[in-house]
Amino acid sequence: MDGQVYGALGQPGVGFLMAIVIGAIAGWLAEKFTSSDMGLFSNIIMGILGGLLGNFLAAKLDIAVFGFWRNLLSATIGAIIIITIYRAIRGRSMRY
Repeated sequence: MDGQVYGALGQPGVGFLMAIVIGAIAGWLAEKFTSSDMGLFSNIIMGILGGLLGNFLAAKLDIAVFGFWRNLLSATIGAIIIITIYRAIRGRSMRY
């Protein structure tokens, strides 16, 4: 370990409550960008998972993600990717 203390979403300074807020907003934005129809709980889950994916991808690309707006942007991009992959998988399984 590097001795750094990380909060929610793998970022310092992002606590549990803020991760839910960012997740809800990011999930809602991703829902609007992908023309999906999900509920509040799904938006929060997609936003939090999107935040983890977005921060992981940003770290691999050496892009610094810190602060509310950058976390929101990375979570939204990650949620859009997750929704797109989910739709692709679900669409293939329904073609039987």
